[in-house]
Amino acid sequence: MQPVTLGRSDLRVSPICLGTMTFGEQVDEAGAFAILDRALELGIDFLDTAEMYAVPPRPETYNKTEIILGHWFASRPEARQKVVLATKVAGPSRGMPWIRNGSGDLTPDDIVAACEASLRRLQTDVIDLYQIHWPVRAVPAFGATYYDPTRRDQPGSSIEAQLEALQRLVRDGKVRAIGLSNETPYGVCEFIHAAERAGLPRIATVQNAYCLVNRVPDNGLDEAMHRHDVSLLAYSPLGFGLLTGKYDAVGFHDDAHKPGRLALFASMKKQRWARPEALDAARAYNALARDHGLTPTQLALAFCYRRWTVASTIIGVTSVAQLEEDVAAWDVQLSPELLAQIDALRRRFGDPAV
Repeated sequence: MQPVTLGRSDLRVSPICLGTMTFGEQVDEAGAFAILDRALELGIDFLDTAEMYAVPPRPETYNKTEIILGHWFASRPEARQKVVLATKVAGPSRGMPWIRNGSGDLTPDDIVAACEASLRRLQTDVIDLYQIHWPVRAVPAFGATYYDPTRRDQPGSSIEAQLEALQRLVRDGKVRAIGLSNETPYGVCEFIHAAERAGLPRIATVQNAYCLVNRVPDNGLDEAMHRHDVSLLAYSPLGFGLLTGKYDAVGFHDDAHKPGRLALFASMKKQRWARPEALDAARAYNALARDHGLTPTQLALAFCYRRWTVASTIIGVTSVAQLEEDVAAWDVQLSPELLAQIDALRRRFGDPAV
């Protein structure tokens, strides 16, 4: 795997990133250490986390993932210099009153305080990539499909104010580069324009869902990223497990079989990934993979790994075996004929996990 540069920053990372939101919920600290150690051995030097994690979010596991990562860095002093570390500040409360007392805003002081708290938990002096986890604006995200012009934005910090806070962190050496997550094409462009107008830090990345059952970044965000030199970090490339095939036979509601988080957690069954139409589409893609002698995981990951729009694909695992399977998919090549069949399925099913 050849390293890639994120945006116009000086960050160079592996094209596979290890996402860590399972650490502290489905994966205990010992299991997390084993996964992290093996990831380094396999050439993954890019780690992504968030103050909100573990997932599914709840007050008992808030900050737990960063704490586990901090323990790993402390126990392996050489590891911090080997990885590019990304984390995220949570946006306005989305039904999580334990985050900043349920605030409907993300103020400049909130951003600075959250970053400093993450630094302490992660036991490091600098965060390489600091991202805003979701927008302050009222935008469709996490399963909301349409922008509603009648839904007024709540009073909140402007994009320029958010960038000014991030500038403080960069100036003080606490952050090297900045990024967004769960953003729209409009948001990406406005952050770029605000930075250029005021001489503020420029976003290097946007981290959005991207997979066979959610290709929304291909509809406009791709052009915005290309024209503004912003790199896509693709999360949920396996559609929360839909695209591994493990739900094909049993679905999410069979009490005798709970193969993954969409079946394990009641809150997950209410989300976009657990829609019946998302499972229907995933079954079609998984069948296509098998028809071509591939596993569903190989097809889904190879699709993301080779897309020109994707700088680094964020994989989330619960075991070393899953990690090794995901990394091995890097060597899979998809033929033009197979890619055409993938596009045909998208025309048939759309993007059911938006």
